[in-house]
Amino acid sequence: MIVTGGASGLGLAMAEAMCEGGAKVVLMDLDEAALTREVARLSGLGQLVAGRRLDVVDRADLDRAFDEVAAREGRIDTVFANAGIDPGPGFAARDADGQLSDANRIEHYADARWARVMRVNLDGVFYTLRAAARHMRPQGAGSIVVTSSISALRPSAALASAYAASKAGAAQLMRHLALELAADGVRVNAVAPGPFATNIAGGAMQDADKRAAFAGIVPMGRVAEVEEIKGLALFLASSASSFITGQQIAIDGGASLSAARQ
Repeated sequence: MIVTGGASGLGLAMAEAMCEGGAKVVLMDLDEAALTREVARLSGLGQLVAGRRLDVVDRADLDRAFDEVAAREGRIDTVFANAGIDPGPGFAARDADGQLSDANRIEHYADARWARVMRVNLDGVFYTLRAAARHMRPQGAGSIVVTSSISALRPSAALASAYAASKAGAAQLMRHLALELAADGVRVNAVAPGPFATNIAGGAMQDADKRAAFAGIVPMGRVAEVEEIKGLALFLASSASSFITGQQIAIDGGASLSAARQ
């Protein structure tokens, strides 16, 4: 089982859930220090876990990493295509007067910023899914889970346009691949998290006012803790979801039901 972006945040929580369920997990992440720390921590708890440094936009190394796991373990049963980057500058989308910040206005949106978000959040997912399919199609089984976002379901000024577009693209890629691989016994689904207390928000969740603002768009009235992704991740990876494919499941406290006003 492989989890990209697995050394922190939702990816780490997903990996922990799989370990707790008895799976052998390979964490893949660009942050070597975090990889070393989390592999040691999980191993110390008696979990079957390994780590591998990976930049998901490095196609050759990504293919090599998947080949290494398949050669060592004999097969790859589950892949969490989780690696992604935050919306970047301007995450706090509104200024003091309540107007959309300049950094997030389309006329000020930097080409380099757009390209970087798309490169990681869309190209990286494509490369990951391609590598997974290359191993799973011949074995006639497998589960792929893409980390999308509620920004793929509803627009929000709290998230910049490139981030939303990249996640919507990843969700549609998931649907296409689910259709393509269904007859081969490979399932492809996505989780669409709402506001979670992770570091992807550039520290916003550690700011009480910003956290409260995010909680304000959630009908349940709070931000989720990372551990709350575990049940859905385990469900989609397991035989409990054996007849589910091509689905994007929101885990957002009802935020995707709200009017797109924030």
